[in-house]
Amino acid sequence: MNKIQGLIAATFSTFNEDGTVNLGPIPAIVDKLVDDGLKGVFICGTNGEGPNLTVEERMAVAEAYVEAAKGRLLVFVHVGHPSVADCRTLAAHAEQIGADAVSAVAAFYFKPANVANLADCMAQIAAAAPNTPFYYYHIPALTGVGMDMLEFLRLGEERIPNLAGIKYTAATLHEYQACLNYKAGKFDVLYGYDELLLPALAVGAQGAVGSTYNFAAPLYLRVMELFKGGHLHEAQQLQLRLVNMIREMVKYSPIPAQKAIMEMVGFDLGPTRLPLNALQAEEKEQLRANLEAIGFLGALQAVTTTPRL
Repeated sequence: MNKIQGLIAATFSTFNEDGTVNLGPIPAIVDKLVDDGLKGVFICGTNGEGPNLTVEERMAVAEAYVEAAKGRLLVFVHVGHPSVADCRTLAAHAEQIGADAVSAVAAFYFKPANVANLADCMAQIAAAAPNTPFYYYHIPALTGVGMDMLEFLRLGEERIPNLAGIKYTAATLHEYQACLNYKAGKFDVLYGYDELLLPALAVGAQGAVGSTYNFAAPLYLRVMELFKGGHLHEAQQLQLRLVNMIREMVKYSPIPAQKAIMEMVGFDLGPTRLPLNALQAEEKEQLRANLEAIGFLGALQAVTTTPRL
């Protein structure tokens, strides 16, 4: 698989009101993301509540996305789990159904002791899907595993034949830049913090994976266009609008808040699973009011109704 240029949406879970998985909205979600100009979806990760799903549920979600995407979007299947054996089961299944890539976080209960241990764990997982590109999912804020990613690439290229790169979700842009340039850019290093997309572009990012790309991708794509065209001030101003949106969103639990924003733009994805709690009606109204006050919803409406050239 060639390096990703563009945006990948880290999609959200879709539940019925009774908490069971609801596969029904997935085709419409995929259609929206295609229309918005996304390159792919990253499923069953943080935003997809992968750790809150059973192995069987994750398989069902993966199958639904692969079927709905039908080659229109790349499908990255997150298979991370505290059990390496379950990771391998999910990875093998992802390859079997035709996923475009597999990704995994570090184990987050019994954590890897060092980079070599981490590389060995990822090698075991990746080997279960040997014909599918593998991306290590670096997200130390949630896993508590923050290790030298350059060292991981050095060991990974020896131990993981199908290592394609890293989904790099950390604010350490200096290390991210170093990873991008490792061996003249050998690996695909996708950036994972939406609020730092513009700074990531400045150090060489070409592709990114993020949660707010589910509903705000046209604005982020405009940031990328402005940056590429040398219109730095305009890119800064639009990125600031998106930062302000995220600042409002994180006043609440981020995943339930973003599912509330998805509802605002016409996609009711259902509740979240404990320990996450869906926003109450008054919280949704306050969030909507705050987003309107900073001009985010208006800007999003304007860019999504502007005809494409």
